[in-house]
This record gives sequence, C-alpha cells and structure tokens, in this order.
Amino acid sequence: MTLSVLPAAGTISFARGVPSPDMFPLERLAECARQAVLDHGRVALNYGAPAGYEPLREWIAARHGVAASQVLVTPGSLIGLNLVVRTLCAGRSAAVEAPTYDRMLHALADANAAVLTVPRSGAGLDLDRLATLASGADRPALLYVLPTFHNPTGTTLDLEQRRALVAIAIEHDLTVFEDDPYGLVRIDGTPQPYLHDLFREQGRPDLAIFASSFSKSVAPGLRAGYLVLPPGLVAQLTEAASRLYVSPPLLPQAQLHAFLAAGDLEPHLTTLAAFLKPRRDALLAALEGLPPDATWTRPEGGYFLWLELPGGLDGEALAERAVAVGVTFSAGAGFFAAEPRRATARLAFSYPSVAEIEAGAARLVNLIRDCIVDRGEAR
Repeated sequence: MTLSVLPAAGTISFARGVPSPDMFPLERLAECARQAVLDHGRVALNYGAPAGYEPLREWIAARHGVAASQVLVTPGSLIGLNLVVRTLCAGRSAAVEAPTYDRMLHALADANAAVLTVPRSGAGLDLDRLATLASGADRPALLYVLPTFHNPTGTTLDLEQRRALVAIAIEHDLTVFEDDPYGLVRIDGTPQPYLHDLFREQGRPDLAIFASSFSKSVAPGLRAGYLVLPPGLVAQLTEAASRLYVSPPLLPQAQLHAFLAAGDLEPHLTTLAAFLKPRRDALLAALEGLPPDATWTRPEGGYFLWLELPGGLDGEALAERAVAVGVTFSAGAGFFAAEPRRATARLAFSYPSVAEIEAGAARLVNLIRDCIVDRGEAR
C-alpha cells in the first residue's frame, strides 16, 4: 500500500480511503476555529484530561445515549483501537473478520495476539464459524467487526445478521468491538442500528465497545476519534491513554464541538452523500466493462468497494502492473490474517473526481482484460 496520501502526478489513485479536500466544510470550520479560541481558548489551548474535551464528550454521549464518563475522545480512532487491543488482547487471542481492516491486524501483531478469523462475504458474516470460536476452548478476548460500510469490502450487515451476532455474543459472554468510522457517510439505503444499541436492548451493554471517528465525516486533520466504553473498562482505558500522551489536542476538539453544537453535521452529511454518489456510481458503471466472472460490491456508503478479480488474477501482481498505466489500488491479500483471497482488490472512490474515476477505471478494466489475454496466450 502506498505511503503517500496524495497520488503522484498523472496517477489516478484508488488506493487509500482519503477524503477529497472538496469534501471539507472549510468556511464553517474556519468560523468554528475562531469561536473555539475566542470562547474556549483558556481551556482548549491548555493541557487537558486524557479522556478529551468535556463538551465534546457530552455531545457524543447524548448522541449514543450513554454517560459522558463512558466516552474517551482520542487523537484519531486508530489510537483508540490500539488502546483496546493493548489492554484486552495482549498475549491472548482475538477474532476478526476475513477480510478486515489491515491496521487492526498490525495492532494485534504488535500485541502478540493470536488471530482467529470469521469469513465475511456478500452474504454477511459466517455466524456458524463465530459460534464455534465463541464456544471453543480458545475463546477470543473479543470479536472485532465493522458492521457498516465495512473496510475493505464496503458491505453492511443486515438487521437479521446483527441480531444473530449479538445473540451469539451474549450466549458466550463475548466482548464485541464495533468499529464504525464510515457509518455516517451514507449515500443511500436504510440505516441499521448500532450493535452496541442492540446489546443495550438485551441488557448486556457490558459486552459492547464502540469506536468511531470524525475523520471521514468532517475532516481527518481534526484528529478526533472516540470510544464508547462499558463502565467497567473506563478507568483501565483512560489510564492507558494517560500513559500514551500527556494531553489530547483540545483545540481541534473544541473546534469540532462548535461545529457539531451548531447543528452543522447533518446538513454536511447530506452534502457528502451528494458528493460521493456520482463517484461511486461512476466506478460501478466502469466496472461493467470487466469479464462476466468478475464481481464487485455495491456499497451504500463509505469510501470503498471490493472487487473479485476475473480469471483468478493475482491482485498484488496486478497492482504492480497498474502503476505503469497510471493507476494505483490496494491488493486484497493485505486485508487477511491468513489464507488470503489473492484474486481481490479494494478500490476507493472518495478522492478522485468523477472524470478521474472514469479514466482510471477504464485503464484498470483494459489492463485486467489484457492480463487475461496474456495468460491465455501463455498457456
């Protein structure tokens, strides 16, 4: 995966889930930054408690129906993810979807945690496999799952799957770590309830950890992610955060709070949907030019779709060849802990323009067709 946020000149990048700068509410954020300094600078410019800017914690808590004490605002959701992994999974085992967010796999490796996998496909999560793991002798410390606009596939678990997942977790006292960085970035379709709300309905909120971020829905430069924790984990995670950083960045948290408290989020999400829809649709339309044995997901939101390559093409080899035609993307193998499906790719549609997506996808489709022809001639 490329380390650069921006694509090289002349290259069209489908590689990273980076928002286009045209998605940022620049004028409102500028006004909110000024408001944060003038109205709250005596607090926001100083050191602060590790749990984050209190008014922002209160806003998040009200949105999720929990006490503010259960909210830990972190400098990006990845820090929150690592805090959970280091606290609960170090030297133990954890269950993840296959495929899953690659940074979670890195965090588990750093924590020396064994990784157990639950296959995820267009049909959803393999609940039979989950039940087997949850009831086994090596029961995982937690299940990490991205129910909505899954990274990397872009798929969403339906209500039946969510209820079944929660029922299995409750039956086996399995903690579920629900990661939802993209859930607010909905293009179309019907929203599904959070898993942690379903746990609360069943009287077991102690089994639910929820993570989200404003990086995809507002701006990543604010570095504002958060955890919603069961009361029994609050002190432990807060202490872990205090060992990681002296103070969170309170000023951007105060800036974000001003934006949220003014009621700017919902109109902005409507703008994002209108921005992303033609980009997603352009990519979907272009992929229709692939051979009939290729398949891909149709995400209702988020930044990604998942491509099952035709003819058993290797995604990593294809990615290397794609650079020469001015296209980058993420090979699917890197999103698996073991036994990767190599004939896969993740394509992000959030950064390029519609015209760039059409051009880049056409290049990729032509390259795939050429690779299949080359394989046939080699045989």
